[in-house]
Amino acid sequence: MSYDRTVRLRADFDTAVTAVREALADQGFGVLTEIDVKATLKAKLGHDMEDYLILGACNPPLAHQALEADRSIGLLLPCNVVVRRDGDTTLVQALDPGTMVALTGLPALEPIAADATTRLDAALASLT
Repeated sequence: MSYDRTVRLRADFDTAVTAVREALADQGFGVLTEIDVKATLKAKLGHDMEDYLILGACNPPLAHQALEADRSIGLLLPCNVVVRRDGDTTLVQALDPGTMVALTGLPALEPIAADATTRLDAALASLT
Protein backbone atom coordinates (compact mmCIF):
# COMPACT_ATOMS: atom_id res chain seq x y z
CA MET A 1 0.00 0.00 0.00
CA SER A 2 1.36 3.38 -1.00
CA TYR A 3 1.08 5.90 1.81
CA ASP A 4 2.48 9.04 0.20
CA ARG A 5 1.64 11.62 -2.41
CA THR A 6 4.84 13.01 -3.91
CA VAL A 7 5.99 15.70 -6.32
CA ARG A 8 9.54 16.41 -7.46
CA LEU A 9 10.57 20.04 -7.91
CA ARG A 10 13.52 21.62 -9.67
CA ALA A 11 13.48 24.38 -7.03
CA ASP A 12 16.13 24.79 -4.37
CA PHE A 13 15.19 23.68 -0.86
CA ASP A 14 14.39 27.09 0.69
CA THR A 15 12.30 28.15 -2.30
CA ALA A 16 10.42 24.85 -2.16
CA VAL A 17 9.71 25.22 1.58
CA THR A 18 8.27 28.69 1.04
CA ALA A 19 6.16 27.47 -1.88
CA VAL A 20 4.88 24.49 0.13
CA ARG A 21 3.83 26.71 3.04
CA GLU A 22 1.93 28.99 0.66
CA ALA A 23 0.31 26.09 -1.22
CA LEU A 24 -0.84 24.50 2.04
CA ALA A 25 -2.23 27.83 3.29
CA ASP A 26 -4.14 28.29 0.03
CA GLN A 27 -5.89 24.97 0.78
CA GLY A 28 -6.74 25.86 4.39
CA PHE A 29 -3.80 24.16 6.11
CA GLY A 30 -1.69 25.86 8.73
CA VAL A 31 1.70 24.55 9.81
CA LEU A 32 1.50 23.67 13.51
CA THR A 33 4.87 21.98 13.88
CA GLU A 34 8.19 21.99 12.11
CA ILE A 35 10.97 19.49 12.59
CA ASP A 36 14.31 20.26 10.97
CA VAL A 37 15.60 16.70 10.81
CA LYS A 38 18.95 17.73 9.33
CA ALA A 39 19.68 20.18 12.16
CA THR A 40 18.41 17.80 14.85
CA LEU A 41 20.54 14.86 13.71
CA LYS A 42 23.57 17.13 13.37
CA ALA A 43 23.10 18.56 16.88
CA LYS A 44 22.24 15.28 18.61
CA LEU A 45 24.34 12.75 16.70
CA GLY A 46 26.88 14.76 14.71
CA HIS A 47 25.32 13.22 11.58
CA ASP A 48 25.33 15.12 8.29
CA MET A 49 22.46 14.57 5.87
CA GLU A 50 20.55 16.37 3.13
CA ASP A 51 18.02 19.11 3.89
CA TYR A 52 14.97 17.38 5.41
CA LEU A 53 12.04 19.22 6.99
CA ILE A 54 8.82 17.75 8.38
CA LEU A 55 5.88 20.16 8.46
CA GLY A 56 2.90 19.24 10.62
CA ALA A 57 0.03 20.66 8.56
CA CYS A 58 -3.48 21.01 9.93
CA ASN A 59 -6.80 22.01 8.43
CA PRO A 60 -8.82 22.76 11.58
CA PRO A 61 -12.29 21.94 10.21
CA LEU A 62 -11.08 18.60 8.84
CA ALA A 63 -9.19 17.81 12.05
CA HIS A 64 -12.32 18.59 14.07
CA GLN A 65 -14.45 16.30 11.90
CA ALA A 66 -11.91 13.49 12.15
CA LEU A 67 -11.68 13.84 15.94
CA GLU A 68 -15.47 13.76 16.22
CA ALA A 69 -15.47 10.49 14.27
CA ASP A 70 -12.64 8.94 16.28
CA ARG A 71 -10.86 10.56 19.23
CA SER A 72 -7.84 8.29 18.70
CA ILE A 73 -7.31 9.72 15.20
CA GLY A 74 -5.10 12.32 16.85
CA LEU A 75 -2.39 9.69 16.60
CA LEU A 76 -2.41 10.31 12.85
CA LEU A 77 -2.72 14.10 13.01
CA PRO A 78 -1.46 16.55 11.87
CA CYS A 79 -0.96 15.73 8.19
CA ASN A 80 2.79 15.40 7.82
CA VAL A 81 4.38 17.00 4.78
CA VAL A 82 8.06 16.35 4.13
CA VAL A 83 10.28 18.65 2.09
CA ARG A 84 13.65 17.08 1.36
CA ARG A 85 16.56 17.31 -1.03
CA ASP A 86 17.05 14.37 -3.37
CA GLY A 87 20.11 14.94 -5.52
CA ASP A 88 19.61 18.10 -7.54
CA THR A 89 15.85 18.20 -6.92
CA THR A 90 13.56 18.73 -3.96
CA LEU A 91 10.87 16.21 -3.07
CA VAL A 92 7.62 17.23 -1.42
CA GLN A 93 5.78 14.32 0.14
CA ALA A 94 2.46 14.30 1.97
CA LEU A 95 0.99 11.43 3.91
CA ASP A 96 -1.97 10.08 1.93
CA PRO A 97 -5.06 10.91 4.03
CA GLY A 98 -6.60 7.64 2.86
CA THR A 99 -4.15 6.00 5.24
CA MET A 100 -6.44 7.11 8.10
CA VAL A 101 -9.28 5.08 6.64
CA ALA A 102 -7.09 2.10 5.80
CA LEU A 103 -5.60 1.94 9.29
CA THR A 104 -8.81 2.52 11.23
CA GLY A 105 -11.36 0.86 8.96
CA LEU A 106 -13.85 3.58 9.94
CA PRO A 107 -16.25 4.53 7.13
CA ALA A 108 -17.01 7.83 8.91
CA LEU A 109 -13.48 8.98 8.04
CA GLU A 110 -13.87 8.35 4.30
CA PRO A 111 -15.40 11.74 3.35
CA ILE A 112 -12.94 13.58 5.59
CA ALA A 113 -9.99 11.75 4.03
CA ALA A 114 -11.39 12.41 0.55
CA ASP A 115 -11.65 16.15 1.27
CA ALA A 116 -8.13 16.23 2.73
CA THR A 117 -6.81 14.31 -0.29
CA THR A 118 -8.41 16.78 -2.70
CA ARG A 119 -6.88 19.70 -0.82
CA LEU A 120 -3.41 18.15 -0.50
CA ASP A 121 -3.43 17.12 -4.17
CA ALA A 122 -4.34 20.68 -5.13
CA ALA A 123 -1.52 22.04 -2.99
CA LEU A 124 0.99 19.62 -4.51
CA ALA A 125 -0.24 20.27 -8.07
CA SER A 126 0.20 24.02 -7.59
CA LEU A 127 3.90 23.46 -6.93
CA THR A 128 4.69 21.92 -10.32
